[in-house]
Amino acid sequence: MASTVRKCQHLFLALILLPLIYCMHPDCVIQLEKEKCMERMAMDDHSSEPELDCRWMWDNLTCWQPAKIGQVVWMPCPELFEVMSEENDEFGKVSRNCTEAGWSEMFPHYVDVCPFNENGTSPDMYYVSVKALYTVGYSTSLVSLTTAMVILCRFRKLHCTRNFIHMNLFVSFILRAISVFIKDGILYAEEDSNHCFIHTVECKSVMVFFHYCVLSNYFWLFIEGLYLFTLLVETFFPEKRYFYWYTIIGWGTPTICVAVWAVLRAHFDNIGCWDINDNAAIWWVIKGPVLASIMINFILFIGIIIILVQKLQSPDIGGNESSIYLVL
Repeated sequence: MASTVRKCQHLFLALILLPLIYCMHPDCVIQLEKEKCMERMAMDDHSSEPELDCRWMWDNLTCWQPAKIGQVVWMPCPELFEVMSEENDEFGKVSRNCTEAGWSEMFPHYVDVCPFNENGTSPDMYYVSVKALYTVGYSTSLVSLTTAMVILCRFRKLHCTRNFIHMNLFVSFILRAISVFIKDGILYAEEDSNHCFIHTVECKSVMVFFHYCVLSNYFWLFIEGLYLFTLLVETFFPEKRYFYWYTIIGWGTPTICVAVWAVLRAHFDNIGCWDINDNAAIWWVIKGPVLASIMINFILFIGIIIILVQKLQSPDIGGNESSIYLVL
C-alpha cells in the first residue's frame, strides 16, 4: 500500500512539476554523474598526495574518491536510485575497501541497500510511462483548444474583451503543447543515450522557446484571474484600455524573463542543452515568476470568492449588478 501511494505521488509530482523541472531520462542522470566524476578526477592533483594507493574510480554508477590502503570508503546510493525509489525509508550506503590489490568488491551491493525495482518497474519504463501520459494529455488539449479557437474566431458575435483574453490563454496552451512536442523531437531524436550530449544552438533555442511558452501560459492564467477580480471591484471598467496592458503582461513579461535566463545561462551555466538546472540562482529567473503568478492568482481567487459571497448576501442587489454575473 505504501509503495502504491509513493508511486502515485511520484506520478502526480511529475505531471504537476513538468513545466518547471525538466524530466531527465535515466541514462542522462548516469551520464551527468559520470561527467561530474571525470571533472573531479581532472581537477585532482595526484602529485600532492602520493601516499594514496587507490585512485579515483567510476563504476558506472558511483564515483569513488582516492583512499589509502586499509581505508574503507562509504558512499550514498547513486542519484538514479533516489529518483526512482518507491520506498519511504532513507537509503543506506555502499562501501569499498582500499587494499594492496586496489579497490575491493562493493559491500553491501546496490540491490541490497538501494531498492528501486521491487515491483518490476525499471527507470526506463517509468520514464516512458510518464512521457506517454503527458503526450496523450497535450495532444488532447491541442485538438480541443484548436477547435475552440476556430469557433471563437469564426463567430463575430463572440468577439469581446473577455473572449479575447480567453483566446490568448488558448493560444498559450497551444504553444505550450507544441513546444513540448518540439522539445521531445529534438532531444530524443536519438534512441540511445546520445541525446544526453546534445549541445547545439538549435537545441538550446528549443529550450528557450519551451520556457517562454510555459511562462506565457502561467501569466495568461494570472491575467484571467486578474480580469475577473477587476471586473468585480471596479464599477466602471475600461476593458479596452486594460486589455492593452494585459497583452503586454501576458506576452511581454515572459519575453523579458526568458531573455534574462538565456543570457545568464550562456555566460554562467552554458552546459549541455540547458535542460538541466543545477544552478538554483539562475533557475529562479524562470521558477520565481511562475510561482509568483500562482500565489497571486490564489489570492485573487480568495478575493473573488469573498466578493461574490458578500454580493449574494447583500439585501439590495439590483438589476444592474446582474450583468456582472452574466459576464462571469
